[in-house]
Amino acid sequence: MSNRISRLFNVKYPIIQGGMIWCSGWELASAVSNAGGLGLIGAGSMYPDILRKHIQKAKKATNLPFGVNVPLIYPDIEDLMKVIIEEGVKIVFTSAGNPKIWTNHLQDEGIKVAHVIANSKFASKCEAAGVDAIVAEGFEAGGHNGFEETTTLTLIPKVREQTILPLIAAGGIATGRQMLSAMVLGADGVQIGSRFVASEESSAHENFKKAVVDVQEGGTDLMFKKLIPVRLIKNEFQQRVKEAENKGATREELSEILGKARAKLGMFEGDVVEGELEIGQVSSIISSIKPAGHIVNDIVLEYKVAKEQLNHVKYSF
Repeated sequence: MSNRISRLFNVKYPIIQGGMIWCSGWELASAVSNAGGLGLIGAGSMYPDILRKHIQKAKKATNLPFGVNVPLIYPDIEDLMKVIIEEGVKIVFTSAGNPKIWTNHLQDEGIKVAHVIANSKFASKCEAAGVDAIVAEGFEAGGHNGFEETTTLTLIPKVREQTILPLIAAGGIATGRQMLSAMVLGADGVQIGSRFVASEESSAHENFKKAVVDVQEGGTDLMFKKLIPVRLIKNEFQQRVKEAENKGATREELSEILGKARAKLGMFEGDVVEGELEIGQVSSIISSIKPAGHIVNDIVLEYKVAKEQLNHVKYSF
């Protein structure tokens, strides 16, 4: 499956594992990389010293490329980037901020940079910043989301119109058929998060993994639109937030309800009642917890079978 993304990152398959907070540690990243995809360590839930340990363990667990996802709103961003450079990481995915601030500096250190966007107008800004690739994430995605609520099916062709850069589709993708659909729309690769949450190597709590597998259609909702939109599994905490939003709660009131470490409480510590459980809509089609390598293999096989089937379809209009 050689294309611009697989060649850019020197991986077998253009499949990127999302760098999700509390879920994407060294075990998951190295397992995905060993299976031929690109594993990412999620630095958004790590202090710099913890990130360093994860990078070092990943380097021992795989001799294949892996990267780090860094939200640019992180308060210790300079220390995080210092660790990444010192440890010789060669791939960084940035999000939640202006890519222009760090892209050139990272590239001067020999690092490939991809940046995550949620609308097409930022594609030209990514080009101006000089990034090596763009991740376009539709609002089906888990975690923090775009204010525009643009679906992946709409976002990918819009971004493709705006840029010639290698393009990675994200949001609502967990299978080979969905991967093929994204490629048909103009993507060169896919970034997959929710499916890898429900993997054996994910650092998510087992209670959270089970909650993901149990999600049914309509079991997630986009919350905190006055702060930073985030898609959550419906639970008692989410319902409390929804009631507050329906009553017109201010940003300050919503921040008070959210409190501190709410995502850690749910996703890492396993409180599925009062915790913040970030996951994508595609969780409704995830029915099992598997080794990450098996997930990669399943996606690749289904992609190839679906593509072959399309090649033999006779259309009549």
